[in-house]
Amino acid sequence: MSSRPPLPPFTAETAAQKARAAEDAWNSRDPDRVALAYTEDSRWRNRAEFFAGRAAIAAFLRRKWARELEYRLIKEVWAWEGNRIAVRFVYEWHDDSGHWFRSHGNENWQFDANGLMAERHASINDVPIAEADRLFRWPAPGPRPADHPGLTALGL
Repeated sequence: MSSRPPLPPFTAETAAQKARAAEDAWNSRDPDRVALAYTEDSRWRNRAEFFAGRAAIAAFLRRKWARELEYRLIKEVWAWEGNRIAVRFVYEWHDDSGHWFRSHGNENWQFDANGLMAERHASINDVPIAEADRLFRWPAPGPRPADHPGLTALGL
């Protein structure tokens, strides 16, 4: 069985590390890499979709990133306790017509003892934005630079 430190129970520091690791993985836009952070039978709700398992997660992410182009994400811990973390997030992307969006959301995560995510529940709203209003402009795919402001500093 693989392990994904930091492990629960989480502290403020380890919850922030877990959120940043998730952010970095998602910004890689590598579905197979991202799926490894979840249990084999991880249960997801993403908007109106419900599914379970790493293969379904990777398939979902392939569809997502084929539609959400130039994807860049920032996550921020909202709360944590024991083996659970709540995050808020914002990501920017454009569709195949060049229309830009900023998507705002919240996720509730539950981890197993090995630090793998067993449940993920996400609620997300998309807001159209002008290309000139983008705030996330680091090279993609790739992690957000260490000196790039987070959501609170950006007023999001």
